[in-house]
Amino acid sequence: MAASDDDLVKHITDSSAAGIAAAVGRLVTSGYLAPGDRLPTVRTLAQALRVSPMTVSAAWRLLVADGLLRTQGRAGTTVLSAAKAQSATRQRALGALGGPITYDLASGAPDPALLPDLAPALDRASRLRLPTSYQADPVVPELQQLLRRRWPFPPESLTVLDGAGDALDRLVAVVVRRGSRVIVEDPAYPPLLDLLHAAGAELVPVALDEQGIVPASLRRAVRSKPVALFVQPRAHNPAGVSLSQLRAEELSGILQPTEVLVVEDDHAGDVAQAAPVSLGQYRPQATVHIAGFSKSHGPDLRLAAVGGAARPIDALIDRRYLGPAWSSRLLQHLLVDLLTGRASTAQVQRARRIYAFRRQAAVKALHAHGVTTTGVDGINIWVQVADESFAVASLASSGIGVARGSPFQVSPGSVAHIRLTISEIGKEFPAIAAAVAKASLPPPRRAVR
Repeated sequence: MAASDDDLVKHITDSSAAGIAAAVGRLVTSGYLAPGDRLPTVRTLAQALRVSPMTVSAAWRLLVADGLLRTQGRAGTTVLSAAKAQSATRQRALGALGGPITYDLASGAPDPALLPDLAPALDRASRLRLPTSYQADPVVPELQQLLRRRWPFPPESLTVLDGAGDALDRLVAVVVRRGSRVIVEDPAYPPLLDLLHAAGAELVPVALDEQGIVPASLRRAVRSKPVALFVQPRAHNPAGVSLSQLRAEELSGILQPTEVLVVEDDHAGDVAQAAPVSLGQYRPQATVHIAGFSKSHGPDLRLAAVGGAARPIDALIDRRYLGPAWSSRLLQHLLVDLLTGRASTAQVQRARRIYAFRRQAAVKALHAHGVTTTGVDGINIWVQVADESFAVASLASSGIGVARGSPFQVSPGSVAHIRLTISEIGKEFPAIAAAVAKASLPPPRRAVR
């Protein structure tokens, strides 16, 4: 079947290349356009949309790269069915520090010295008799009960995955299709943005203030009929803001008439300063909460819990049975021990206090030099600079590695920033703050000869 230009034009509301690609992608994944359907010529569609043929060609290239279309010269362009994953472009951009680096403020990782000692818990867990059946419950009962008591709202379904990144990956696969509109915070976690890009999502950014997502921004975003909202409820990476209870209630009111699924990534967990706040307290049937333990108990523990609305979580569990099926039950028992043991609990609380002290000291030193920051929570500080490339290069030349801000940012033309991870930085930060302040200024002009 041949799709007419009129068929396409009535579904395209954004005539940019990305907008055309997203609209046509939605038509393919919804089944409106079927495999084998022939599309109008580039010139015909360009005339109907009143855009340049180059714009339509650019949209077609995006869809060809995603495996949704095939172009055959004079034979025209036809619809395919399978989508092709994209690379982790934002995530890779975070790792380019240059070197040599004396102070690594780019990692986003916790201080190893503040993590609980795993040896006693590992010793106890290794003596347990673990199930050998592939049909056993993927979550050990002791951890299931403990997590349900800790959850910010009663979850309809709950499971354990191999870290918060694994949880985001699997939830995106369940919820998002090519052309799906998805609300994301701006700035946001770069691997999440890469995952959504790979899934072919159209990103709808919302602004943040000191209490979380700005309500007016969310009201505008929901008009685009998104399928999901991804949010970091506390110790936001990189902005450092935490969702207030009042703001959570207001945002839930905006979302209540919609079917938008809220996915909360509570990555900081027990080392966050803010109390756990969740939109699931108001919309439990449409909220999925991810509880991470990497920052509090160690990245190599590789565990995160996912609980909330049954439909997406049960779909995730069913699909996972075709692959790994469950996360290590040995590590699950280890996590139970760490979450209930007196020594490990005390160590996590100590880490929480020390991170708060280090953050306050770092922010104070930066503000003393006139440097603008946001947020009050977490191990990351979001610093405004005049020129990102100059700031990163200038600090690297002083032996200070920082993360570029652009991989976190969604809206084009955003104010330049860098991200500093202060988890391991103590008394040396005043000197670092002076270097950051210098690097945040506009680049010096070269003398004209």
